Amino acid sequence: MEQIEAEFSRASLATLPPAAYEQFHEYLNLLLRWNQRLNLTAIRDPLQVIQRHFVESAFVAQHLPVGITSLLDYGSGAGLPGIPIAICRPEIRVTLAEAQGKKASFLQEVLRVLALPGQVYVGRVEAMSEQSLFDAVSMRAVEKMESAIPIAVQLARRYLVLLTTGKSAAASRGFTPELEWFEPVPLPNSAQMILAIGQRRAAPQETQ
Repeated sequence: MEQIEAEFSRASLATLPPAAYEQFHEYLNLLLRWNQRLNLTAIRDPLQVIQRHFVESAFVAQHLPVGITSLLDYGSGAGLPGIPIAICRPEIRVTLAEAQGKKASFLQEVLRVLALPGQVYVGRVEAMSEQSLFDAVSMRAVEKMESAIPIAVQLARRYLVLLTTGKSAAASRGFTPELEWFEPVPLPNSAQMILAIGQRRAAPQETQ
């Protein structure tokens, strides 16, 4: 746990809820144990998991706009960035969407052990009810991003949150005319990855 605190402090992410470091420690143990059976992440070294996954996702959590109360983590996989967001921003109710049953079981176990609010949606996001709307939708390393983003935008009331490369983020602007994009922010411990947040444009006022 001291290693987690040290890496978070190095990335200027020291201000966390009281139980956060213990929760990240439990999350790390679960992730490493389950990763022996499932392909949750290609990163096996605990320090790299902390640096590349936990710090990166906690950085995203602290850069999310205020006022978000619900978030969908699209294609959650190992729970990144959704679970760190739930740990760092307990006011946000996170839904972890994962189509693969075994990975979804892992996510349910993490929520149970860490006593985190939220839920796991088992299935493909495009099959979600049209009434299932969230203040924000996050996406990280989702396959076929170009076809997934329009689906994510439909489910996002306010924000689309991408952990991606600068090249991919620039391409995303071309097929999201309904979003106005903030200036991208480089993610810590990564030479290529950035945080890109798009905000839904206000609907034009009707003229009398």
